[in-house]
Formats: sequence, structure tokens, C-alpha cells
Amino acid sequence: MKKYESAIRENVLLWVNKIKTVDILIGVPCYNCEESIGFVVEQVCKGLNKYFPEYKTAIFISDGGSLDDTRENAYAVDIPEEVGRRVTIYRGLPGKGTSFRAVFELAIMLKAKAIGVFDADLRSITPEWVKFILEPILDGSAGFVTPYYRRHKFDGTITNQIVYPLTRALYGVDVRQPIGGDFGFCPELAAFYVKEDVWETDVARFGIDIWMTTCAVNEGFNIVQTYLGTKIHGAKDPASDLGPMFRQVVSTLFYLMGKYEHNWDRKNPFKTIEIINKVDEEPELEAVSVSMNDLHEEFVEGFHNFRPLYNEILNDDNISRLDKIYESWIANGDDEFDAELWSKILYDFAYAYQQWQRNKRRLVDVLTPLYFGRTKSYCQQVMKMSSSEAEQVVHDQAAIFEKNKPYLLKRFDIWDD
Repeated sequence: MKKYESAIRENVLLWVNKIKTVDILIGVPCYNCEESIGFVVEQVCKGLNKYFPEYKTAIFISDGGSLDDTRENAYAVDIPEEVGRRVTIYRGLPGKGTSFRAVFELAIMLKAKAIGVFDADLRSITPEWVKFILEPILDGSAGFVTPYYRRHKFDGTITNQIVYPLTRALYGVDVRQPIGGDFGFCPELAAFYVKEDVWETDVARFGIDIWMTTCAVNEGFNIVQTYLGTKIHGAKDPASDLGPMFRQVVSTLFYLMGKYEHNWDRKNPFKTIEIINKVDEEPELEAVSVSMNDLHEEFVEGFHNFRPLYNEILNDDNISRLDKIYESWIANGDDEFDAELWSKILYDFAYAYQQWQRNKRRLVDVLTPLYFGRTKSYCQQVMKMSSSEAEQVVHDQAAIFEKNKPYLLKRFDIWDD
């Protein structure tokens, strides 16, 4: 595969030579988003016009070679002349991460003072999102801004079951949406991202969000969370639609554990990350469907197929407990795959990933059926709860990950009594 030294195309360089600099750059990574891209561009423009009229601003739509009318619809939006706009296909490995790489590079070229990125499939973005994402960067109170949303209890299962509890337990920071997709960051952080040699890895695909957040946490940038209200987007059924995303996010998360191992010993004090602009509300959330039968079948079939490999990876007690759950589920029982077991299984896999000499992506694939099993039990647990009540279950699970962190440290042989 050809290695690209830059994600920026020649036509963008001509645009840079024309506009020279901007104060604010907004990036919108996209691929086949013809139905939503126009709305996102429109709302971003309204936000820039309303809240930052004194700044020179530009929007950069970084497209992955869409086969529909995404680029045409992005250009069709009527925006003020003072807001610059460029729509282009990036160069490099296909994926959201490469799209972001183009944004990082462009921000440096244009000497932007603040950079924001927003997902192209958003249906709940408002002009205020632009304000809330950018203000902490412009006033110097943060180097990295993460979103804080209200989401349906079945939305964001990779975040809820893996990324949030692991990030919180490992690095001692309570960042609720580490892969939220909508971020603000300073030019110094953009420069750090660009120079990292990760653009031929899973970071170039769906691993980019957790990579950005984890690097910001560990490289000492001040982080705030900004409340954006309800997130409504192209949500996916965890039983059928999250395969590549799961693999790329989890692989990146485990890779970063190795890189930043020196920062996740248990002596790190827990740090609450400020949530700004938060309002006390209980919004109506758009329902996200989930197929319980598919989750059940994915676990049962996958566990049966990968059972010999689990013997290599998992602690004896953990594999014994999984055997009992499997036997119960094939007999139409409902033994719970609880958070206590799940935390230790993820810690077992995190350890195995660092030692694994074979295909590490294959190792993450082997984890997938267990993720489906845990997700089914979580969905059953919160089925009759409100999304706010389910949110407490997610926080309680994260606390269990923290409690069991000595288990992880002992596996890595850095635990002391």
C-alpha cells in the first residue's frame, strides 16, 4: 500500500495560498453522508456567524471518496462569503482518521487559533455546539474539548462497555465520551497529532477518536467536557453494525495502553473533568433498536468457536464463569454476564494484547463475542429503566473497573501490596 506523506491534495494547497490564514477552522469528516452533510454544514456556518463574527473562519469538508452526492450537497449549502469553505477528497488510507489528519495538517498551514471537528451524520447539531466546542480553546481554558451528551441507553455501547470504563480506570480521568466524534483542540495539539507515525494503522480508520482523547490526556493538555444536549445521529444496532469499528477502536485502545503504561499505575489520583454549559434537563431521546436474539446468538456461537483460545487468554476463574453463562444461555437460561466478570475479561485481553506475537487484530476479533454477551446482559438490566437510570448503571460499571484495577496491575506484574 502506498504511504502518503500528506493527506492534503494539491487543490487544497492552492486554496491555502489564496486565503493564507484563519482564526478558526472547522473540519467535517465524511463518507456517503448526502442526507445529513448539508444540515451539518449549515448549522456550523450559523454558529460561526452568530458567535464568532470577529474571527476569520473556514469550514473544511474532508471526504473519503463518497459515492453519493455528499460533496455536491456540502457545496450546495448557501453560506456567507466571509466563511471560507473547501470540499475535497483526502489522500491516504481510507478512514475517519485520515480525514482528521487532513484537518490537522490544514490547521497548521492556516495557523488556526482554534480547531473544531463535527461528525457528518449529526441530526441534532445546533449553532450553539460550535460555540461550546470552540470557546474553551479560544479563551485558553482548555487544550482539548470533549463532548458531553445525553444519549439513549442503547446508543454508544462500545463507549459504555469498553472505552469509557477502561479510560477512566487506566488514566484516572472521568471523560464520559472519549470517542464522541465532536471535539475542539488547540493548534499545539494538532501539531502533536500530525507528527505521530500512526497513519498506516487503525488510528487512520475508526481508532482516531480514542487516540485523540488518550493522547490529549497523557500529553498533559488541559481537558474540559462541554455539554451539547442530545446526540441524534446515525446510531447502529450493536448486534449487527459495529464490527470494523469495534476492532479498530479496541485495537487502538490496547495499543495506547502499551504506549502510556507509565501513566496508568494505581498511584495516579482520580481527576474529575469539568463539565461546562451543563443544564439540568431530561430530554426526550430518540430510541435506538437492539436485537437481543442476535446478541445472544453472536455470543453463543462465538464462544463455542473460540473456546480453545479463551483458555490461552483468560484467567481460570473467568473462563469457568463464562462456561456457566454459556451453558445457561444454550439452555434458554438467563445467567447474568455481569460487570465484575466483564472488567476482568477486558483486563485479561489487555494483558494478552501486549504479549501477543500473532495477529493482534485476530485477538480483538476473539473478544467480540464476549462484548456481545456483556452487551446483552446490560441491555436486559436497563430494559425497563429510563436513560438517566441506565446512565447510573454505566457509572457503576466504571467504578467496578476501578475497583478491579489491581487485578490488571498484578497481571502486568506492577502491582504491590
